[in-house]
Amino acid sequence: MNIVIVSSELAPFSKTGGLGDVCGALGPALVRRGHRVVTVSPRYGGVDLEAMGAEDTGVIVGIHAAGWVHPVRFWRVRADGVDHLLADHAMFHRNGIYGDSQGTFSDNHLRFAVLSRAALEAARRVPLDGGPIGEDVLFHLHDWPTGLLPIFLEGLYRPLGLFPRAATVLTIHNLAHQGRFPAEVFRDFDLAPRWFGPEALEWYGDLGLLKAGLLWSDQLTTVSPTSAREMLQPEQGFGLDGVLRHRAGDLHGILNGIDAKIWDPTADPHLPAAFSADDLSGKAKCKAALQKDLGLPVTAKVPLIGAVGRLDPQKGIELMLDALPTLIRETGCQVVAVGTAVAAHAAYEHRFRELQATFPKNVCAYIGFSERLAHRVEAGSDLFLMPSRFEPCGLNQMYSMRYGTVPVVRATGGLADSVENVDITKGTGTGFTFHWYDAQALLDTLRHAVWVWKERRPEFDEIRKRGMRHDWSWDAVVPAYEAVYRKAAAVRGLPTEER
Repeated sequence: MNIVIVSSELAPFSKTGGLGDVCGALGPALVRRGHRVVTVSPRYGGVDLEAMGAEDTGVIVGIHAAGWVHPVRFWRVRADGVDHLLADHAMFHRNGIYGDSQGTFSDNHLRFAVLSRAALEAARRVPLDGGPIGEDVLFHLHDWPTGLLPIFLEGLYRPLGLFPRAATVLTIHNLAHQGRFPAEVFRDFDLAPRWFGPEALEWYGDLGLLKAGLLWSDQLTTVSPTSAREMLQPEQGFGLDGVLRHRAGDLHGILNGIDAKIWDPTADPHLPAAFSADDLSGKAKCKAALQKDLGLPVTAKVPLIGAVGRLDPQKGIELMLDALPTLIRETGCQVVAVGTAVAAHAAYEHRFRELQATFPKNVCAYIGFSERLAHRVEAGSDLFLMPSRFEPCGLNQMYSMRYGTVPVVRATGGLADSVENVDITKGTGTGFTFHWYDAQALLDTLRHAVWVWKERRPEFDEIRKRGMRHDWSWDAVVPAYEAVYRKAAAVRGLPTEER
């Protein structure tokens, strides 16, 4: 099939979390299955085109929006069989993807409308080897920034006879982020008035970009089977559960994979030593190096607990901050936390700094993000902490298991699908899980995990090895996406080959 992946984030060009990783890894996996793949994402100001080996395609398209013609230039990077097209517009040249230290950008509706239109124009106009990918194409869309593309397809392009057989699949990575904007910005989209209605963009008097995408995409996916069930209920539907129940027959839960080439403890350039499930000796060296780098006492006698991710209420940060002081006093464990918060949750950064000040020999709070440090934390930690309030999929627990770091997670969404609770008596499980969103439940689970690490080390090492030997790669996931692509193609009469 001809597939165009459209996303506001695409590693290695842009990333705030798992969305960028997923979209960056899916394309090469699809190419390995014989598909032709193009990605379209913004060229943000921080993207070094020369360092990325980008070439100017020479194509500039004018996109009508908000009373202006917006020129978008396309840069091309060819990697792993995928043609990455970076849409270059002045609105993307800011210090941040969705916002900065002052908050969310107020014109995000317009920025990502331009991205959606740019993706449609790229399919038609940007010459690649053998010509543009063309109109007989499946658009794989990701989250609310791409929710307008099916509307533009139906409202602006098909009336002109363009893209008559193009199909769309929308993947929901985080239902809590919905792209909701004031109704008056509808005029910026160059759409007929009928598209501002409950059957399209109108959402309780506002604009709902994700809601429109959910209604108008041919098929829907989300990033784990449990999350697909949870989001049909009011508790985790974030107001869209009714819309999703309406589309329940077209909603598919597919657990994410990881890029097993980038996340490989046997050949990771970020690590001071390599290791595998058959030889864990290098992991001890990674732990000692991490402790030294972070200014913590270098010792193998206490467990090191890692946490990497956004400092956001979704991630259960308050549970961590409430449970960890007691755990540190009781067990002497060490903790390293890596992450940043948006302006609204800056208090979390302050509280982690306070935790470090209270326990300087036990805690390192790295406020910021470093890809190198993220890899070293995954490799050097004994346990990985991820007590999310909700987690559509999560990737860090998979990275952790790949690196022999045993996850401690709340059993929700993709965490429930990927982490099997340990049963020492049966010799089963890959991590320690709890159900109630409660600091005491987390503390009790951490106490048990630390006890197993201290008192049942052979069993703990077997837990590590079970996680490391599981196939978390995208190659194991892609066939499920292909089945959804075929369903979407059938809706539009788009030709596809059975595999």
